[in-house]
Amino acid sequence: MKWRNIALVAGGLLIAGAGAVWWLSRTAPVLTVATWAGPYGRAQASAMFTPYSSQAWVDVRIAQYDGGLEELRGQVGAHRYDWNVIDLELPDAIAACKEGLLEPIDAASFPKSDDGVAAENDFVPGAFGPCWVGSVVYSQMIGFAPDRVKGTPKVIADFFDLRRYPGPRGLRRSSAKLNLELALLASGVKPKDIYSTLSTHDGVMRALAKLDTIRPFIVWWSKSSDPLKMLADEKVVFTTMPNSTLFDAATGKQKIGAIWDNQLYEMDVFAIPRGDPKRPMAMEFLHFATSTKALANVAQWVPYGPVRKSSIALVDKNPELGIAMQPFLPTTPDHLRQAFRVDDSWWAAHGSEIAPLWRVWVEGASASDLP
Repeated sequence: MKWRNIALVAGGLLIAGAGAVWWLSRTAPVLTVATWAGPYGRAQASAMFTPYSSQAWVDVRIAQYDGGLEELRGQVGAHRYDWNVIDLELPDAIAACKEGLLEPIDAASFPKSDDGVAAENDFVPGAFGPCWVGSVVYSQMIGFAPDRVKGTPKVIADFFDLRRYPGPRGLRRSSAKLNLELALLASGVKPKDIYSTLSTHDGVMRALAKLDTIRPFIVWWSKSSDPLKMLADEKVVFTTMPNSTLFDAATGKQKIGAIWDNQLYEMDVFAIPRGDPKRPMAMEFLHFATSTKALANVAQWVPYGPVRKSSIALVDKNPELGIAMQPFLPTTPDHLRQAFRVDDSWWAAHGSEIAPLWRVWVEGASASDLP
């Protein structure tokens, strides 16, 4: 019996050893995530892709994505899944979902926060859609030159108050989106009524009429880097700008005042191409990538707010720069309390109707001149 037991133990060790060798030498399954180049993609790699790869023994590979749906349409149409997960801007996710290019997403399948809050209550409004789950939040806010403004502007209406705060104003030229919401919010329309107001001709005219009040003082910008330079060059006193501009200013030691009141927020989201045979693995990745800790770790690298409210408390200083990141994030409790969620579905339905009016207004017509 003694030798038999020894033989059994030895046999068990051989089997275990062979299993360990197989496990360590096996080829890890591949999951390809398409995302954006630059600091955001690198932050995701550090906070999500590499940790998930180590934990799940999955070879997470990164594909560069530059926006739009052409490549996604081609892959789904040909049943060729070079991408298993894709990071989309929400307007593209809405369009892709409508076209049937994305797998359905069940919000109830996502894990609770680290402190036990159900995912649907922990994520910011709008983060879950029929075919997507949010990743990060970014916003348009208002910045000002504190050394050229008397007092401390705090609310969105101050942007339009030329009597108290004289001087040029910066606005993004390319689209009516964000500018019309800004104008209506400043004119006193309640946030819940913004899109019902814009759904009427009179509502659009009301927004343009509000913008008419500052027209002689408008300086247009087009690139996200423009507002910071315009403030530095003293071309404007106030300007709308991406919230990330605050972080850019801090890294460059440039002082900018910030108005978070009625910041207009949007988001990037994760989605899975329709019909992808790796959907189960992709969903496991999404559960990990949108966990409290993973989202917090992304926000420590880049000034985009995590979509989970529970993540904010875990966000500390940027590991390279030593700058505390919370003051720059749209989803801290104080900032989110003042936020307005942009309705990209509404713009998908109505943007083409408003675009011609916006172009005519930008070229010089006042609201009273428009039909």
